[in-house]
Amino acid sequence: MMINTDGTKPIYIQISEWIETEILNGNFEKDKKVHSQYKLAEMFNINPATAAKGLNILFEQEILYNKRGLGKFVSTDARRIILDKRKNQTLKGLIQEVVLESERLDVSEEEVIEMIKLVKGDAK
Repeated sequence: MMINTDGTKPIYIQISEWIETEILNGNFEKDKKVHSQYKLAEMFNINPATAAKGLNILFEQEILYNKRGLGKFVSTDARRIILDKRKNQTLKGLIQEVVLESERLDVSEEEVIEMIKLVKGDAK
């Protein structure tokens, strides 16, 4: 993954989202250590304090936990927390945008559902 330093999304948020995605993909398993702020800083060529901020967001959300002197580890409930968060925030926001745009374009609910089915079929 590349960090977008020119975008509007803060780098520390991009770091936290990258770690979440790695957890969802099974690359960081529960009770396993995640990269340190220094390793993340080296990987993405960013300031260690920025990487630490991304890690701390996940700690505050109970996706990660601390082992004193050892670093941050993936919590047992991390996957569920991430899935719930992304479903209730990201996906819901995208759906709201689709609904608003379909209303502006006078596209029926049935047409939107059909489009979703077509896209979902293409993704398989």
